[in-house]
Amino acid sequence: MVAPLLADVTLSPDTGNLPGGTVLQHLTDGLGGWALVATLVGLVVGAGLWALGSHAQNYQQSFVGRRTVLVSALGALLVGAAPALVNFFFHAGQGVH
Repeated sequence: MVAPLLADVTLSPDTGNLPGGTVLQHLTDGLGGWALVATLVGLVVGAGLWALGSHAQNYQQSFVGRRTVLVSALGALLVGAAPALVNFFFHAGQGVH
């Protein structure tokens, strides 16, 4: 008796359907901006550490700087790709029947 009721369930995400949806969208956009600023700072600091470590022949400092640059670049990639990734998996889930 419950199975026919579950078969008719649908989902249409829309932030405008709830109060505060636009505020939540602006908050998300702002957090994305702050995340990009944080990755930029990490990239600059990591590049500086990498350069100083290489110049001073300090392997540990050079390695930490290189790792910081790579992690910051990956973070920026994920922030930029986050909407596309969420939409991809949402649409992939919509195709499951």
